Amino acid sequence: MPIDQQLLIAFVLTSMVAMITPGPDMLFVLGCGMRGGPRAGLLATAGVATSVAVHIAVAAAGLAALFAAVPTAFTVVRVVGAAYLIYLGVQMIRKRHEVQDEDTTGGMSDRRAYLNGLVTNLLNPKMVTFTIAFLPQFVNPSLGHVWLQFAILGAILVVLEFLVDGTIGVMAGRIGGWLRRRRDVRRRIDVATGGIFVGLGVRLAAER
Repeated sequence: MPIDQQLLIAFVLTSMVAMITPGPDMLFVLGCGMRGGPRAGLLATAGVATSVAVHIAVAAAGLAALFAAVPTAFTVVRVVGAAYLIYLGVQMIRKRHEVQDEDTTGGMSDRRAYLNGLVTNLLNPKMVTFTIAFLPQFVNPSLGHVWLQFAILGAILVVLEFLVDGTIGVMAGRIGGWLRRRRDVRRRIDVATGGIFVGLGVRLAAER
């Protein structure tokens, strides 16, 4: 395997610690699962995982240097991502009836769950900078095949994403499914989930 075994072990352990620490991705998937059911929670995780793969490709290509050269680019992406999260949250809080593109078993369509997970994580520039700062620490250029090393580390991150956040989303979906059958509780779930999204958006906008 074209990767340092000791670095690989350190990477897996460090990534697991980072994954199980509650953060924006976990809270987002939790909210999607509570509102849309286990399938929505899993698809939201798939969206986040797809975005992680994109971030890794960006890191491997070194495109994040743009943020260092043009700080304004980072700010623009951060503000857009924050605005999108706040928009999602406000829509959930204001919503009183199910829309046609949502299925009858939950409060979020499969497509919406996946796309929201993808866009929300994709528009978080901190994920790009984190990936750029984190992954290279576990790549050994002297072994060659740097792209392959990045690919292996990225695949591990995606698997861990599904194992941790996917489990959270499915569990939240099962609990939420029982709660959603009660109209008043369902409304509270929408408000609570919307509040989470708005809070994440405000947090992202306020970070420097």
